[in-house]
Amino acid sequence: MITLITPETTDLELVQRAKAGDLDAFEALTTRHEQRVYSLAMRMLRQEQDAEDVTQQAFLSALESLQSFRGEASFSTWLLRIASHAALKVIRKRKGLDLVSLEEATEPSDHSDTIPHPEFIADWRQSPETLVQTREIQRLLDEALARLDEKHRLVFLLRDVEGLSVKETAETLGLSEANTKVRLLRARLQLREQLTKTLGDPATQVVRSHPREHGLAS
Repeated sequence: MITLITPETTDLELVQRAKAGDLDAFEALTTRHEQRVYSLAMRMLRQEQDAEDVTQQAFLSALESLQSFRGEASFSTWLLRIASHAALKVIRKRKGLDLVSLEEATEPSDHSDTIPHPEFIADWRQSPETLVQTREIQRLLDEALARLDEKHRLVFLLRDVEGLSVKETAETLGLSEANTKVRLLRARLQLREQLTKTLGDPATQVVRSHPREHGLAS
């Protein structure tokens, strides 16, 4: 007896059916998660053709590796890690660094550098909760992300946008957890400052204080 696939059918149920050879179930997983995978790939790579290729490769790899999925993380997290690895291969090929980790390809001082203090500080005219619900803020965030250097953008995307844990983010990018936390905090500060220049109330702007070392992000 064929069980219908509905919006209420869970990812885990679809995975179990796909493992048993139900290709319609895997097609449903693809339809359900394709846009999120493409969005991540596009933000990482910033080229449509590369993002499309990575999206296709991610689902092919997921299908080939489906029997190894044990449900220790959600299917979406597992899939995003596969997509991230595929995107990182493209990034490394662009740099000619196929066999070099992302950490080795960047400066080694991330562990000891202090966190830069923002140049521009001001209260936001609206609450962050209200702002994040608007398309305009999503556009501003995408533009701010594009201005981040690659190493900080990738950490922010995986940890704060896609919801991977610090450990998962570190493993995906080939970084230490300490390095990941430093890069994440830097990314958050840089994005906050960039958005504040647009969303901040000039009347509440304060002069930059002396730099001081901040704690690591969690």
